[in-house]
Amino acid sequence: MQIIISNRSKEPIYEQITNQIKSAILSGELPEGTAIPSMRKLAKDLQISVITTKRAYEELEKAGFIYSIVGKGSFVAEQNLEVMREKKLKVIEEQLSTVIANSREIGLSLEDLQELLKILYEE
Repeated sequence: MQIIISNRSKEPIYEQITNQIKSAILSGELPEGTAIPSMRKLAKDLQISVITTKRAYEELEKAGFIYSIVGKGSFVAEQNLEVMREKKLKVIEEQLSTVIANSREIGLSLEDLQELLKILYEE
């Protein structure tokens, strides 16, 4: 598992970590039961605070992506892929609603919006 932190991103570091681990789990790169690096090891590897990795792991655990066993570490939790897919679809719908609202504000037609989406999707 490789995590890349961008200092230029507006997204907080803990969210960058959380999102990258979620993506690795959802894509199958990190299968169920796989041990993930300890908070200290990840903090050392990324040269960031342990507090930051702790927050990322807490968020992942709260969302059901990982579980922790005291003295043993953190592991990828069993995922219900259909539930995860539904959650992702809900996020996509929310983001598209924002895009549609912005498009209407500037007078962008549905056809132009579809063309833009097609171009971006095919990149």
